[in-house]
Amino acid sequence: MIQVGVVGMGFMGVTHIKAYRQVNGVRLAAICDSVRLPLDGDFSKISGNLGGGETLRLDMTQIKAYRDFNEMLQNPDIQLVDICTPTSSHAPLATAALKAGKHVICEKPLARNSGIAHDIVQAASQAQTYLLPAMCIRFWPEWAYAKKLIDDSVFGKVLAARFRRVSEPPAWGRESYFQGQQSGGALLDLHIHDTDFVQFCFGRPLSVCSHGCSRFSGAMDHVVTQYRVKSGAVVYAEGSWLMSSGHGFNMAYTVAFEKATLDYDLSRGAEALRLFEEGKPPQTIKCPGADGYVGELQHMVDSVLGGKPPSIVTPADGLSAVEICEAEEKSILTKQEVPLG
Repeated sequence: MIQVGVVGMGFMGVTHIKAYRQVNGVRLAAICDSVRLPLDGDFSKISGNLGGGETLRLDMTQIKAYRDFNEMLQNPDIQLVDICTPTSSHAPLATAALKAGKHVICEKPLARNSGIAHDIVQAASQAQTYLLPAMCIRFWPEWAYAKKLIDDSVFGKVLAARFRRVSEPPAWGRESYFQGQQSGGALLDLHIHDTDFVQFCFGRPLSVCSHGCSRFSGAMDHVVTQYRVKSGAVVYAEGSWLMSSGHGFNMAYTVAFEKATLDYDLSRGAEALRLFEEGKPPQTIKCPGADGYVGELQHMVDSVLGGKPPSIVTPADGLSAVEICEAEEKSILTKQEVPLG
């Protein structure tokens, strides 16, 4: 049974704690937050843009609470540290945890820029433990379904693919999210998920051509990118915080194969994933399994228990996602296509 300590008691920390309830082989042993640490275990006021509406109340008689991260690292019972803090703190926390001999899950993005992300990956390469960048979309059942169809060429090659992830500006954590020099705005909060999924399905892009604007953070709060990929497919993605109040959050994708079109839209609810195959009536596809948060955490726990590093997403993947987003930001600012090595 892996003992995990979750760091950062905002929306994502609470989301991970809820997910751990569905993960086999793990026990929540500790929580840590220097500011927001309800010692009564009541997290009912923490909310965000995705997930069920259930509130979280923990039995704190079974969980240790820390305000000092270094003190938590000194606990020999903690084997896995799950970092759900603002982006600017990822590097010092992840590096310290790896040096302390802990396995680490680090929320996206690994860092605000590729130089700092590289330092985290370097620390992981020198550690005896594992680092998992928390790119949860790779594990989301409907995205995993698309990935399999692409890999297996079930309906021929991909001609075009579109990904969309849009939201109202976050109502929580604005003190960090709206500091774009530290957070990266919607580009690194939302859009990085689709950037990473593009590289997962089509390989690292050869170049990016992006357009975008800032409204809240001083960084990119809206971005549209076309990725030039090796296969020649037309691949593009949109990420945004510009949606008006009441719009909420939505994620969607469309993949046009030679012989079918796969279309996902969260707003359709039970009809979210639809398959349109040539010569057949449209189908609603039901993908079994828990959400991507549960999937990524289970993958990490299984990796630790099995003594093999995570394979579905690696530290190098997390670094590459930041590098591609960095190129997108450069493309927006320079109004030019930016090649990727």
